[in-house]
Amino acid sequence: MLDTSVRFTQTLALQGLSASTGSVGDAYDNAAAESTIGLYKNEAVAAGSPFRTGPLRTLSDVETLTMNYVHWYRNERLHSQLSNVTPEECEHGYHASTTDSPSGDAANKKTA
Repeated sequence: MLDTSVRFTQTLALQGLSASTGSVGDAYDNAAAESTIGLYKNEAVAAGSPFRTGPLRTLSDVETLTMNYVHWYRNERLHSQLSNVTPEECEHGYHASTTDSPSGDAANKKTA
């Protein structure tokens, strides 16, 4: 009987894919991925999640749940490390503060 990791690798190979493999010293990549996956499982997939409208029976159910969760995570979730604004608001604020406007210094220097 083959162990799970061997079956997994064989299944990927049949689909023309390869598993990502880490090396010593790059555990931070896995930690970030595992943290994000953990949030997704606890906040979106778990029974009682506000993103679930019923049982997850089909791929379409999972896709819909995932898209709703990603939208919320990106556009509506308040983040304490971002001064309690959404990631989208933070990004817009960042770009607004780094973009020269026509009334900004860059425009005045061009006409001076």
